[in-house]
Formats: sequence, C-alpha cells, structure tokens
Amino acid sequence: MYYLPQPPFFIAIIGVFIAITSGTAFQNLLEQKLKQSYQDSKQSTSFKIDSLQDPAIAVTFWGICLGVWVFLGGGLLVLGFGFIPASGVALLLTLFTGGLVWGQINDVLRQLKEGGSKALELE
Repeated sequence: MYYLPQPPFFIAIIGVFIAITSGTAFQNLLEQKLKQSYQDSKQSTSFKIDSLQDPAIAVTFWGICLGVWVFLGGGLLVLGFGFIPASGVALLLTLFTGGLVWGQINDVLRQLKEGGSKALELE
C-alpha cells in the first residue's frame, strides 16, 4: 500500500479558501439586497428577499458548503482516514449543517419581512 509522504494539508487549506471567498460574496450580496430593500421602503412590497430563491444567493451559500466539505474531508484525510470515508462523512456533516443554517437564514429573513429590523431585537 502506498502512503503519502506528508499529510494532505493543502486540501484543507483550499477548502478554507473556498469557504472564506464564498462567505464574503454571500455576506456582500445579502447586505446589498437588504440595503436595496430598505431604500425602497416607500413601496408596500419593497422587501426584495422573500426567501433565498435568488440563484446568486444560493450559489454563494452552496459555495460555502463546498468549502466546508473540502476542509472537513481534508482534515479527516490528515487524520489518516481514506479518501472515500473522509469525503462521505464530511459530505453528510456539511449537508446536515448547511440545511440547518439555510433554514435559519430563511426564518430570519421572514421575520425581517414581517416585522422589520425590530422583529429581531431580543429585548
């Protein structure tokens, strides 16, 4: 059996890079959409983000998930797991966590649409 001379740290670094760049794009896109919706507040249907069905938002979010998947898979490879088990476990964790986060973001945006920014205050 062939062993790698060094652990594949580069795969984990690539995953972090993908996740950070996609996360920055996701943040900027959401901020831009929210600013547009609050600038057009004179219209009754001014809130532009009804849900996260905009393809640009979905692509950047799933880019974050791709980066997390590559990072987790690379981390498990560093620990000595095989490629297929590492990728499988990382994929399951990423899809589960990504689905939960996607649902939470949808709930927050729904609250923003219904009650404005005051709906998110905890006090």
